[in-house]
Amino acid sequence: MAQLSSDAFAFGRSLMRVEEALSLVTARIPPIAETESVPLVDADGRVLARSVVAPIDVPIFDNSAVDGYAVAHADLNPGTATRLPVVGRVSAGHAAGQQGAHGAAVRIFTGAPMPSGTDTVYMQEDVRLLDNGAVELPAGLRRGANRRAAGEDITRGDEALAVGRRLEPRDIALAAALGISGLHVRRRPRVAVFSTGDEICEPGTSLAPAAIYDSNRYALIALLRRCGCGVTDLGVLRDNRDAMEVRLSAAAAAHDLIVTSGGVSAGEEDHVRAAITARGSMVFWRLAIKPGRPVAMGVVNGTPLVGLPGNPVAVFVTFAYVVRPLIWAMTAATPIPLMPSTVVSGFNYRKKAGRREYLRVSLARHGTQLVATKYPVDGAGVITSLTRTDGLVELGEDRLDVAQGDPVPFIDYRQLA
Repeated sequence: MAQLSSDAFAFGRSLMRVEEALSLVTARIPPIAETESVPLVDADGRVLARSVVAPIDVPIFDNSAVDGYAVAHADLNPGTATRLPVVGRVSAGHAAGQQGAHGAAVRIFTGAPMPSGTDTVYMQEDVRLLDNGAVELPAGLRRGANRRAAGEDITRGDEALAVGRRLEPRDIALAAALGISGLHVRRRPRVAVFSTGDEICEPGTSLAPAAIYDSNRYALIALLRRCGCGVTDLGVLRDNRDAMEVRLSAAAAAHDLIVTSGGVSAGEEDHVRAAITARGSMVFWRLAIKPGRPVAMGVVNGTPLVGLPGNPVAVFVTFAYVVRPLIWAMTAATPIPLMPSTVVSGFNYRKKAGRREYLRVSLARHGTQLVATKYPVDGAGVITSLTRTDGLVELGEDRLDVAQGDPVPFIDYRQLA
């Protein structure tokens, strides 16, 4: 388990830019050292701990990409059709028992090995069958057409998958095609999740007076699992500083990371920062980001802790831009850069300098343009502003306003979770 000293970070200002916070955190968080081998069927979402080198060529032999007829290109008449007898047949999964004879064609099916001496395949729909069993082949097909050469996909000895890659179904397919049945991956981060507050009730229970149902913890568990973490749901931390210190310390002893929501503002009942300081140290508090300014990063008994805001939209945004990069650092995963697309603003908006803002928007096509419409309610507690929109417009720290018709960067929610 990664352990940090309490003085591993230092930051004296009250407000920090997002990039500055990420650089500070990712440079100091050591990756989880433990690795393990997992079966290929269980490798999706895991982070590769050793690069994969191709043990074979893929494909391993020259084969046909289509159903048709294999020929030697040298036997074709330039500029006119060619008639050739058919001397054999080869299908997928069977050796090319018939050898390609000079001046002849071989009936072949997709995936079947190319008969010796042949280098080109005509698609069956382009070939005319003659009454005597021969075939007439039209002119103009290039040499090597419809043939998949050995090693065309990947050559033996080449790096197939790089260390640090977060594995996806397409990676699993490549490993399987190479004959690999298991992969060496980083251990999953063990993450403890709390909500905080006396007002928090469990879904499915009777709602007490002045209480609200807990949505943040459930969102965080889902987000963490999508990041490949093993999650321990530790319920709700009530507004009692002493009890909070004890439970955070216990969680730190058995986990690589603690994530909480709520209790990080400056109110008298916001105890998370005080609990962190009592059992460790603060890294930073308050980011120049909206929604989500009160984000606390600290170390409790050597274990990093991220205290997210209490509002659900702020939890979603700050998880995407703070917690997810932290998990990449912990697993030594190659970061996946966000790829904003450019859309047209359908609204006017002004913001403060020095603060990054994320606006919830819906997209609609107007002619050839995608136009972003801002959700009418700005509140960071409005969960429907996430479920009824398509993504976020990102406004950087130095941008002050947006006018209707301006180009703006748009990030689809599917890139964030």
